[in-house]
Amino acid sequence: MNPFSQLPSVDRLLAEEQISLMVERHGCALVTNLVRDVLADARSEIKGGGAAPSLATLVARVGAGDTPLSTPKLRPVLNLTGTVLHTNLGRAVLPEEAIAAIVSAARSPCALEFDLQSGGRGDRDEIVNDLLCKITGAEAATVVNNNAAAVFLLLNTLAQKKRVIVSRGELVEIGGAFRIPDIMSRAGAKLIEVGTTNRTHLKGFVAAIDEAPLARTAMLMKVHTSNYSIQGFTHSVAESELAELAHRHGLPMVTDLGSGTLVDFRLWGLPYEPTASEAIAAGADLVTFSGDKLLGGPQAGMLVGKRELIEKIKKNPLKRALRVGKITLAALEAVLRLYLDPDRLPHRLTTLRHLTRTEADIREQTLRLLPGLLEALTELPVNVEVVPLRSQIGSGALPADRLESAGFAIRPKGKRSGVLNLIERRLRHVDYPGRPIIGRIDDGSLLLDLRCLDSVDEDDFLACLAALKAPQ
Repeated sequence: MNPFSQLPSVDRLLAEEQISLMVERHGCALVTNLVRDVLADARSEIKGGGAAPSLATLVARVGAGDTPLSTPKLRPVLNLTGTVLHTNLGRAVLPEEAIAAIVSAARSPCALEFDLQSGGRGDRDEIVNDLLCKITGAEAATVVNNNAAAVFLLLNTLAQKKRVIVSRGELVEIGGAFRIPDIMSRAGAKLIEVGTTNRTHLKGFVAAIDEAPLARTAMLMKVHTSNYSIQGFTHSVAESELAELAHRHGLPMVTDLGSGTLVDFRLWGLPYEPTASEAIAAGADLVTFSGDKLLGGPQAGMLVGKRELIEKIKKNPLKRALRVGKITLAALEAVLRLYLDPDRLPHRLTTLRHLTRTEADIREQTLRLLPGLLEALTELPVNVEVVPLRSQIGSGALPADRLESAGFAIRPKGKRSGVLNLIERRLRHVDYPGRPIIGRIDDGSLLLDLRCLDSVDEDDFLACLAALKAPQ
């Protein structure tokens, strides 16, 4: 008998009960394509000399496609890496106020570019303009989709075919190979480096201004080296000095804060990070910073500063290509409103709450969860210990500073180092809708830092441990 004739038709497979249920969940078109792919693979097997798969085998193969169809790729996880603002895990976790604002904006039409007072067309930047100006002391503000876009847009608007003078020690590269020199080139600006890697003086900027006609220079720029630090024999030019020099020559001074923050973190015992309001007070004409890092909001790039410069930037046609939508603005507005009540900020802003958790509080949590972890690992050749850990802030913020934390160290018994990879993989491969646990393997241990594990997530943590009992 011709083995090809033994294969069922597409309709025959679709009529099977298991596959019919898939059609109800995912729709006929999607499942039909999956059935056709399975039959095509079966024909390839036959051409290679194999036998025709049975009906049960074909049904099982189609059914195996149900999990990837049903499982979202953008899945919630438990961040136990010890990095609070983890770029690969989405950086800042939004506060409840922002989540509620997102839901409201998604569910209903919004006055995004509609002025409810006049009944005419509005400006979407007005949704957050007043809040950003009040918090930072700037005259005006605009928002784009991330800080890299903010830097690119201001350079393309104000410095195209002109010189931008920057300290050589501030030519940073951040994740994803985003480099200040490259972004300047793409924006059409000409980079002028002054000083050395570790020491830059005001006279270097003076000389750079004087070496070409003033009309060919667009601005002086200061870039916060938020993702690394240079220590020892160093010197940099203060923002106030740079601003005074720029203004003396009729030039704007621009500060890129990168991660950026709106409040002095020292109020809560955290390391110092320069704020947008400090940059404005020091004389910066434009300041750029991120929304989804230390600010604790959604991914966005803020530009705040002089009204005249902000208006020029907003008229650049690229602004439309880089603008944000209603979901981002809804979340950002809600987060910015929290900054109007700084006394309660550590309790309401998720990022700040995670950063300010005490080591004692985290250690108490480890003791609550330790029995569940020990029980889940009882059949595996490992030892578990509650250990002190040092969390990092992440996303290029305060790279040299660490936060005292606590968590679990899982270590293999004997030389069975492969067991750590097994455990780490099982914790990642949790069946949906469970939340995978993401830890880190370091120095022969699987470390689970609990700094970012909220008490409401403890049940999810314990439920995920069931994956450790899966058959090997």
